[in-house]
Amino acid sequence: MRNPFSKTYTEAEENMFHFLGQIKFFESLKEKEMARFIPAMHHRKYVKDEVVFFSKDPSQALYLVKNGEISLTIDIKDNFETILEIKRGEAFGENSLLENAKRTYTALIVSDEAELIVIPHFAMQEIFDSNPKIKAKMMTSLAEYYNQNNQRLFRSYRESFGFFSLRQMFE
Repeated sequence: MRNPFSKTYTEAEENMFHFLGQIKFFESLKEKEMARFIPAMHHRKYVKDEVVFFSKDPSQALYLVKNGEISLTIDIKDNFETILEIKRGEAFGENSLLENAKRTYTALIVSDEAELIVIPHFAMQEIFDSNPKIKAKMMTSLAEYYNQNNQRLFRSYRESFGFFSLRQMFE
């Protein structure tokens, strides 16, 4: 039975909780914890070939994909190599959860249009400062994400017999 004194949420908020619950960094949060992020969220629309951010830029926000596709690329000499394609219900710019981080890849819109939810770094830090449990849960998710990336990196290296393919790391 539902507690009659507990906070109730609007349908839009409930929909946002469902959306956030599918994203790695939010999946372990309770609704009341997710609710802390809603006032900080900005909806932004992008068009094909628009750059969201460049490699080596300061990590100022976490991006959640509401619609569209984004290509994460790294610079190799004068070319860009795609390391990952991001779609609806996924996040990128995850190192914005850390202090003083720089982007490790460039994010480029590859679909005709994309709608992203942007959560600024400063807002996340304010939430973390006042809610250590939220910070602990999200940092655990970030550590798991980086651990999975490391496992893919080592598997790719082993399978390539020392000839390394960065794209394999993210497949």
